[in-house]
Amino acid sequence: MHPEPATLNALLKRLGLSSVQKILPEMVVLAEQQGWSYGVFLERLLAEAVAHRSESRTAQLISKAKFPFAATIETFDFTFRSDLKRQMLGRFLGPELVSDNRSLILQGPPGTGKTHLAISIAYKAIQNGFGARFTTAAALLNELRAAPDLHKALQGYLAPHVLVIDEMGYLGYGPDAADLLFQVVNGRYQKGRPILFTTNKALRQWGRVLHDEELARAILDRTLHYGEHLHFSGPSYRLKGRKLEWEDSATPLNK
Repeated sequence: MHPEPATLNALLKRLGLSSVQKILPEMVVLAEQQGWSYGVFLERLLAEAVAHRSESRTAQLISKAKFPFAATIETFDFTFRSDLKRQMLGRFLGPELVSDNRSLILQGPPGTGKTHLAISIAYKAIQNGFGARFTTAAALLNELRAAPDLHKALQGYLAPHVLVIDEMGYLGYGPDAADLLFQVVNGRYQKGRPILFTTNKALRQWGRVLHDEELARAILDRTLHYGEHLHFSGPSYRLKGRKLEWEDSATPLNK
């Protein structure tokens, strides 16, 4: 004799077991078909509920991260990026990324896989149970500059366990760029929360990009205290197999 579904649903709802409520009908059918004991049924029901809850949490965290596209370390083409080995990134793919505040600056020309890798590392952090957020440097600075309440706006960049700041130095920034970016970097440094930067600019050029050499050094000092800097070179993955004029040093760009 089966209990009334309405009664079961009401009890599960009161206990906050919505994941169990969703999978229970299917699990009951499986238990009857395969003749599970009560103990086996309960164990498998709870295991499925835990897995379902974990999947739902991961999906929510991915949605909140606002990644521009899906990218994982498994889909990165390490054969094209011969100067990079997966083993070099291993220390950024585990929980120690957050626990040890392992920030990372990925530098290189366009198309060398910097954004893909940054998203992949942040995605792995989500799989490890942490929250993440993706933004471009221009979007971050524009939002903070226009915010009626700067303190409140900053919290959106300080709260996630992992923050990706993409395209650092790709666009021109206003004279307050260094001050605003420093507040984000310093706030996260004090909380022990890592930042993943991607940039096409050498580190020595950040002062010129941000219009303030001293604050640029302070930003890099805090980012690299527990973090690392990886410099990529080589052609663009987007243009692989194509020979372009700017790759030929004997051909003037203004020809």
